[in-house]
Amino acid sequence: MKKHLLLSAIAVISLLSCNNEGTAVNTIQSMKTPQMENFDKAFKSLGDPQNRPTEEEKQRNTSELSDRRKALLVPASKELILSSGITEAEMTRKTGNDMSQIIVWATQIYMQKSDEIRKNLKSEK
Repeated sequence: MKKHLLLSAIAVISLLSCNNEGTAVNTIQSMKTPQMENFDKAFKSLGDPQNRPTEEEKQRNTSELSDRRKALLVPASKELILSSGITEAEMTRKTGNDMSQIIVWATQIYMQKSDEIRKNLKSEK
């Protein structure tokens, strides 16, 4: 009888623990701005069959994305940069409309906003 009670208690604690972890993840997702979500989706779209590297792109043997694949990320990257209060003119001046620079800048903003969300969640606990 004690075994069953102990096993039941462990099972309940495990379920509650897993449930709390899921809540934290869902909260992080729910706190993302629409621009952050679009940026996420753009990166995830690189894994779609039509967006994967072609044989020619693979043969270049470089870690940099091809221009075709960068072009998939630029609209969401620009949207994220602009949502941080940067003007179109300032973005153009700082990046020279270079796709790589736009994507890197957007990634930095995304990471910064994600860190802020995590800090806010920790302070709420």
